[in-house]
Amino acid sequence: MKVLNFGSLNVDYVYSVDHMIIGGETQLAEKMEAFCGGKGLNQSVALARAGITVYHAGITGNDGDMLVEVCKENKIDTSYLKYMPVKGGHTIIQVDKDAQNSIILYGGTNQMLTREFIDSVLSNFEKGDYIVLQNEVNLLDYIIEQAFEKGMKIVLNPAPYNEKIEECDLRKVKTLILNEIEGNQCTGEKEPEKILHVLNQKYPETEIVLTMGSDGAFYYDGVRRIFQSVFEIHAVDTTAAGDTFTGYYLASVIKGQTVEDALRIAARAAAMAVSRAGAIPSIPVLEEVIRIL
Repeated sequence: MKVLNFGSLNVDYVYSVDHMIIGGETQLAEKMEAFCGGKGLNQSVALARAGITVYHAGITGNDGDMLVEVCKENKIDTSYLKYMPVKGGHTIIQVDKDAQNSIILYGGTNQMLTREFIDSVLSNFEKGDYIVLQNEVNLLDYIIEQAFEKGMKIVLNPAPYNEKIEECDLRKVKTLILNEIEGNQCTGEKEPEKILHVLNQKYPETEIVLTMGSDGAFYYDGVRRIFQSVFEIHAVDTTAAGDTFTGYYLASVIKGQTVEDALRIAARAAAMAVSRAGAIPSIPVLEEVIRIL
């Protein structure tokens, strides 16, 4: 059984500010740092640091050397990474004094996937393998269709939520991991119980993992409803918290742990991530999480 992450790779430009900038305002940033990121790469790193061998498929641009190096440093298999001599994906992130963030995302090479490239990558995987997806690459609907036809187990984090998600057949997704904002966008509901109910009605064969920030996380499969509270910690930067949660949750499930244990480990890892700056630098290794647990 192999784990493929078909996802984005970005350079994150993080600006520390007093407050989120508003229209017409000019604000002096206290600090600027550049980190490797992208929801896809973040989740691959989280999976790898949680002890899972992961293959990452995607496209880097002419600013992507640092992204490939991070993959190698974290023992992520780069056999299915492709290079194109154009500008790669990147983000501009504001982080305010309360550790909240806002993000501008430029797709770059992450939006240049072709059906031929996707088919070539998927030909190396088979029934029962996991595929991890987010919504920062193009042709997401095609990847889901082809992976489903092969019998792969599809895990989707539908972020950022937009019309492309509505083009995807989410009934073919094994596990849907989303936060309260994406839950509202998918269902029109705001209360977690209602979000879980509507998602289960729409996708009855799909496991739902709903994260609610400081209000904890829920698992629901139509039968079992499980709640996990957060671990209290001083927040510095919430940028990669959700990706850390996703990677650690999935890694724990793949290793055969119970949903309860997987949620607990993921919540602990996410709490550690928000206590540190940056995306990938904030993701803890498994030994750290276990030691604190």
